[in-house]
Amino acid sequence: MSVPKVFPRDYIEFLIATPKACSGAEAARVQPAVPDPPAHDAFTRLLTRLEPDPSTLWAEAATQVRRAGGVLVIDDSTLDKPYAKAIELVTRHWSGKHHAVVQGINLVSLLWTDGDRHIPCDYRVYDTGDGRTKNDHFGDMIRTAYARRFKPRCVVFDGWYSSLDNLKLIRDCGWTWLTRLKSNRLVNLDRRGTRALADTAIAATGTEVWLPGFGLVKVFGIAIPNGGTAYWATNDLAMTDLARLQLADFSWAIENYHRGIKQCTGIERCQCRTARAQRNHIGLALRAFLRFEAHCFARGVSWVEAKTAIIRDAVRSYLTRPHICFPNMRTA
Repeated sequence: MSVPKVFPRDYIEFLIATPKACSGAEAARVQPAVPDPPAHDAFTRLLTRLEPDPSTLWAEAATQVRRAGGVLVIDDSTLDKPYAKAIELVTRHWSGKHHAVVQGINLVSLLWTDGDRHIPCDYRVYDTGDGRTKNDHFGDMIRTAYARRFKPRCVVFDGWYSSLDNLKLIRDCGWTWLTRLKSNRLVNLDRRGTRALADTAIAATGTEVWLPGFGLVKVFGIAIPNGGTAYWATNDLAMTDLARLQLADFSWAIENYHRGIKQCTGIERCQCRTARAQRNHIGLALRAFLRFEAHCFARGVSWVEAKTAIIRDAVRSYLTRPHICFPNMRTA
């Protein structure tokens, strides 16, 4: 068997450096001038050769987290594929970026954060053909995090994942959860009968109510600019409104993370058609982000600044010896 010419590290370094194009052909074009450099097929074979496995990401992320502490945040994001007609895994999903249903690949992520670090620890790619729902993936990642001996301060997630099964699963792990609840979620206040949250007197500082099928929870009613009320709930009955605010702010870390992986790793730009290649590209892009995160935290710079610095060096090299000009024109 012949020895492969490229390995995961080579593709990861390419994703870190390339400003836009993320194809095997482009990866081959930018290879250093060495004898017998890898052709584009070598990169394509890499993406189909590897076995997609989120545990590879964890092997690198484990050294970056404190398992006893921090906050675990779970949410999904749509990787835009507006022109994909023959790419597997691409279906229609809601996009918070576009505020509409768009074509793309849905990525469910588990992020560890302490307010400063953004460390992806696990992920799942939603596939309508495998019979697994996003809530199934949620449960898988929670159980995996528990097996990895995480002891987070709290698990924070969107209301989409606030099913009773998910809430009970986190409670069974011995963890605190904080999530959004819809205004029509039924609760029971002071044994007056179940009614929707919107019809229940909920204080901004928190009100204890009975959540049918679960038990006592504390709900915070937060006024929002459009005149409505957002409801946050937790199983920590001693949680204060200040602690709730801090943890809710932590939940935004995953939105910054989603922006970072899209802007800096080319996670949306793989043109391969097979599901296996797409899964491997996503996994390698997340490993590239881990390197960005470690580099930026150590040097106190943003992800975008670190990416721009690479491009800036290329621009500086060109300006040293510019070669694009009018024919037969030496200087201007």
